[in-house]
Amino acid sequence: MTEKQISTSLQLFDSVSELPDQIQKLMHKAVEARLTAYAPYSKFKVGAALLLENGEVVAGSNQENASYPSGLCAERTAIYAAGANYPDQKIKALAITATSEKHDVLEPVAPCGACRQAIAEYEQKQNEPISIYFTGTSGKVIGVKSLLEILPLAFNNKFL
Repeated sequence: MTEKQISTSLQLFDSVSELPDQIQKLMHKAVEARLTAYAPYSKFKVGAALLLENGEVVAGSNQENASYPSGLCAERTAIYAAGANYPDQKIKALAITATSEKHDVLEPVAPCGACRQAIAEYEQKQNEPISIYFTGTSGKVIGVKSLLEILPLAFNNKFL
């Protein structure tokens, strides 16, 4: 038997104001998108914004449905909209923010497993990493240079 260690490299920021200017603007677009979330059941609202290589920003928010699991997360809403509307553009960065009507969200909220898998697919498709930055309602921000930092051993089309 051989044992292998997997490590993750994260960037920790005390606030959005510490992010590079372009990423601050992207996070503000994610906050705007969060305001459009439809979350009458969970009361948990998420906004996401993607920066494409041509400078376009594509935003998305979570959209719930009484018929679970018919809703869609903000990250996948944005990434699928980018794929449909800008199929030849690479995604450079993704900003995510979340809030709750039930309590303060003080810790950074990472993408769920389904969203991580969708982002991994787009990283593989474009053969280039996507920088991801995520936060709660306010406060600390976590940044990663690639989805693989938060989803090691990702499933991909090489297994098919």
